[in-house]
Amino acid sequence: MTLRSDVAGLLAEAGIRDVDVDDAVADEHVRSSAYQRVVSVIADSRSRDQDRDRAIVAAILREPNEPASKTAVVALVDRIAMKATGPAEFRQWSAGLLPETDRLKAEGNREFIRRRVHDWLLYLSIENGHVPTPAELAEATNWMQRLLAERVTSPEVLALLAESAHTRKTRNVAGNRAGIRPR
Repeated sequence: MTLRSDVAGLLAEAGIRDVDVDDAVADEHVRSSAYQRVVSVIADSRSRDQDRDRAIVAAILREPNEPASKTAVVALVDRIAMKATGPAEFRQWSAGLLPETDRLKAEGNREFIRRRVHDWLLYLSIENGHVPTPAELAEATNWMQRLLAERVTSPEVLALLAESAHTRKTRNVAGNRAGIRPR
């Protein structure tokens, strides 16, 4: 596959007709923006087709500008996670795409996507009623801990975050939302 055929295929799959393929191939900024639009369309589709999603991720990850491809895949992961009905659905979906991340040359980029999936699985399990152990919470990134502190409603989870989140700011947000006075 060539970059041109990948970009043309992604745009066609998403029904995006106002992006010139030759402009996108010539300019990584145009391509990056096109990937974000493709991700938006795909994530907003009413039904998940795991094979289609995996093929889209594979095409995006063939992008020579690895930071742009990683950013697009992370955006897709985030959007799908926010629409998932629970951790089992998201786990199944993400299991199909994680092998595609091996296309990334930089281990740090592969690990970033894996951690983002792990974070969302924790988030979805908490939304589903799970109260994490301190060890589970410690494995979450600072970003996810902050998101949890801002969004969860479980007093137990908020108290745990107020006590043991990585950053003082996150501990304060969780403590304030839980009604816990700082020590």
